[in-house]
Amino acid sequence: MIVAFSVAPSGTPNGAPAGTGDDASVHTAVAAAVKVVRESGLPNRTSSMFTEIEGEWDEVMDVVKRATEAAGEYGSRVSLVLKADIRPGHTGEITGKIDRLQSALGELG
Repeated sequence: MIVAFSVAPSGTPNGAPAGTGDDASVHTAVAAAVKVVRESGLPNRTSSMFTEIEGEWDEVMDVVKRATEAAGEYGSRVSLVLKADIRPGHTGEITGKIDRLQSALGELG
């Protein structure tokens, strides 16, 4: 499966006043989440709005959970947006889909 997800903390981190320190920046929280994804060893890619990760259901969802928890360290709540393409028996689709799109674009001239 491929999961595309994004996380964003809100509220005050660990009871600190809102807007204090680097921890108040969403990009720091997102970096903490992406670090979890990259350290998972699963195929992944991050764009300006989503991080994609590919693997088996349990391993992907475990990484999403841990990434969400990492972002949660920077706020009192976390918004999680998740989209999944569940296609049993297929691997390498995180790049395969893009390869097929590029090929189709080339055929259109």
